[in-house]
Amino acid sequence: MRTYIKDLNKFIGQEVSISGWVDVRRDQGKMVFMDMRDMTGKVQCVVLPSHPEAIEQVKEVRTEWVLTVTGIINKRPERNVKEGVINGDIEMEILGIEVLNKSETIPFDISGDTKEINEEVRLKYRYVDLRSARMQKNIRNRHKVIKLIRDFLDAEDFTEIETPMLTKSTPEGSRDFVVPARLYSGKFYALPQSPQQYKQLLMTSGFEKYFQIARCMRDEDSRGDRQPEFTQLDMELSFVKREDVMELNERLLIEVVTKLYPEKKIQQIPFPRLSYKEAMEKYNSDKPDLREDKNDPNLLAFCWVIDFPFFEQTEEGGWTFTHNPFSRPKPEHMEWLMNKENIGEILTTQYDVALNGMEIGGGSIRNHDPKALEKVFEVMGHKTEDIQRNFGHMMNAFSLGTPPHGGIAWGLDRFVMTMQNEPNIREVITFAKTGEGKDLMMDSPSEISDTQLLELGINLKKKI
Repeated sequence: MRTYIKDLNKFIGQEVSISGWVDVRRDQGKMVFMDMRDMTGKVQCVVLPSHPEAIEQVKEVRTEWVLTVTGIINKRPERNVKEGVINGDIEMEILGIEVLNKSETIPFDISGDTKEINEEVRLKYRYVDLRSARMQKNIRNRHKVIKLIRDFLDAEDFTEIETPMLTKSTPEGSRDFVVPARLYSGKFYALPQSPQQYKQLLMTSGFEKYFQIARCMRDEDSRGDRQPEFTQLDMELSFVKREDVMELNERLLIEVVTKLYPEKKIQQIPFPRLSYKEAMEKYNSDKPDLREDKNDPNLLAFCWVIDFPFFEQTEEGGWTFTHNPFSRPKPEHMEWLMNKENIGEILTTQYDVALNGMEIGGGSIRNHDPKALEKVFEVMGHKTEDIQRNFGHMMNAFSLGTPPHGGIAWGLDRFVMTMQNEPNIREVITFAKTGEGKDLMMDSPSEISDTQLLELGINLKKKI
């Protein structure tokens, strides 16, 4: 029966079997030393001349081979104890080796943090890169953050609900990724930019408190710190005001930091609050970096930015939303919206949370009144038939007993990146794409066969 490396201290003087990878191999003539690792840690192993069969077996073993090793757990001599290292006071005397899989020479050294390795090579061989101690820590800590979030929200009576990945293309923000519907020639699904509409429909459904660790897809132009698909913590609550959502999320953020990153210091609690106008005038940014010492990687300066303009003018002189068409104006500005007057002065109930100069989350109280939502689209120049075609399902739902509601979404990748002191989100995403949106490991995007194109009713034309 396999024993995990982290538990070997419990078996001093006993024979056990471990399975994992050869981390380091050192041949010293009569004796051979190996460090073995599994997902729980490392242990030094030694093959002694008194075990000739094991000596013969270990001669061909190389770094990154996958083995099952059987041996006796011994205390190290006092002079060889390594303080502060897992299993630094024990070693394994190998009795037998079973080779489970051999490895060719790996494409790059993973004994360091791999940051110095060309990123395209790392992404092409991501499954090798992920074996490094730093990447293992990043992904495991990401799991811990998500687990804490789930446990916290469960205790607050939230229900985790999955929403569809195949949805409708609607003009609400970024460019959609579209998926041809084979059974409905000429029609398309869209991949969700976010669960925005579904989570509001869940409020209509009476769930009241929803959350999801949501996958989101946006067909945006290339940028170094952007991915075509990313992860949000998405939540929505019924019968709430702006203060309720902000208070809950502030408590959650503090909980993540204090429980999982005790070495980090939050600069100010409660988080400071700035209006959009104040932030732009004072810091020339709607996500200001308020750190008192910007050289301290463990200093966290959270802040809330509120009172955003609802609309901004387009280059053509019309109006578009600044954040989200489903936001609700501040109560004192609802009359302006309904009368379509003082458009540039209408403030929304939007609230963003920033951390060290980055936006890590944003949300708002929503427009649950179909007439008010219709006015938003009218301000932006949409015709009645277009509003009905694109958002009729929302209008219908809001006319059938939808409670007031609001929510927020965190950029989970960006938040974990900051907590791990990493320079970009690719370092905390398991199978990341390049800044240009390519998956070098899977060699995608890629062409599809003529047969598939024919089934989908698609004819490709070369760009002129």
